[in-house]
Amino acid sequence: MRPNRVVVTGLGCLCAAGAGLESAWKTMMAGRARPAPPTKFRAEPKRPSPVFEIPGGIFRRSKISPPRPVDKMPCLEYLLSALEEALEQAGLSPEELSGRRVGVSIGTTVGCTLNDEGFYAGFRKGLEPGLDPVERFLACNPAPFLSEALGLRGPVCTINNACSSGTDAVGQAREWILDGLCDLVIAGGTDELSRVTYLGFSSLLNTSERACLPFDARRDGLNLGEGAGVLIVESRRSAAERRAEVLAEVEGYGSSLDAYHVTAPHPEGSGLESALRRALGDRNPAEVGFVNAHGTATDSNDKVEGRTLARVFGPGITVVGTKPYTGHTLGAAGALEAVFTVQGLLTGCLPATLGFSEPDPECVVVPTRAATSVARTLAVSTSLAFGGHNAALLIAGPGP
Repeated sequence: MRPNRVVVTGLGCLCAAGAGLESAWKTMMAGRARPAPPTKFRAEPKRPSPVFEIPGGIFRRSKISPPRPVDKMPCLEYLLSALEEALEQAGLSPEELSGRRVGVSIGTTVGCTLNDEGFYAGFRKGLEPGLDPVERFLACNPAPFLSEALGLRGPVCTINNACSSGTDAVGQAREWILDGLCDLVIAGGTDELSRVTYLGFSSLLNTSERACLPFDARRDGLNLGEGAGVLIVESRRSAAERRAEVLAEVEGYGSSLDAYHVTAPHPEGSGLESALRRALGDRNPAEVGFVNAHGTATDSNDKVEGRTLARVFGPGITVVGTKPYTGHTLGAAGALEAVFTVQGLLTGCLPATLGFSEPDPECVVVPTRAATSVARTLAVSTSLAFGGHNAALLIAGPGP
């Protein structure tokens, strides 16, 4: 047994596709999506866009006792819900985590920090609004929150690398285990919708007025979403000692920075290719069965990502885009997509990239048009983020 191999023993998710992985996967395999105008806030942008909200009350209320109330911090509620599912699958109770070397690595972009408009408006008018929003702002740091809630003593890190945050959180977890800093890591990402985020993306003119269409010639922008994804990542030795079922192995991780533009990816995809090559390591790209692509359905992202994937893996590589089911969940996206990547390896099947029908020659790759069988061997999940950040995970199906 190779020391310090990094495996996945638990998966949890919460997104607009469903409360829990089984529900979400069933929705995705059935080719159903639920984008709709936002209901949690009022906004009237020039370019209105449907979003993927999580309806109140559909997700499990966690039995984990939080160190402070979370009723006004949806992103923490989402995270707790996904964590509980992941711990259950991993065969762990919160009490069993104590005494172990457990780290927490969580990605997010905005958390609850953009839902305080009332406070700022009142303050600018010379009023004295209550300090609850400030306290909420300071409390909504997901990794320390979980560590405190569970009484953990391992390394803690909240990663804020825009839309690659969730992928980087899983990669960070892998590095901690390989470095011997801990035996087990709670890794994932979480984000909630807010009016500021919605209007901000609308002002950038990169949201669509209809359901998003990754890699399609008709694509014209993304839809925002919200949710959380959690993976229980641990050393192979730790899993063996617990006699836990191994779902997958996080075999590789790569990250890079384009240093090109604040929002646009490098047109040649050099940064993404670097991240992919690092994640692959000594593996032959031909061994990869499929790629869960970032696939935002924006013009430049899909062109750059598609060309780069074709260059690294060949134009015939099986590609799936899952954002037509979840929306772009920002800091949660990479974590949710890592969860879906493992699920694809476990089931040997991928959902259709919903809505895709017209290939774009400039994207080169053609994503799944229907439920598609795939090899249960190796898969890659990619993320491209504002600021030029790129991240990739190489995930292997369960094996000896």
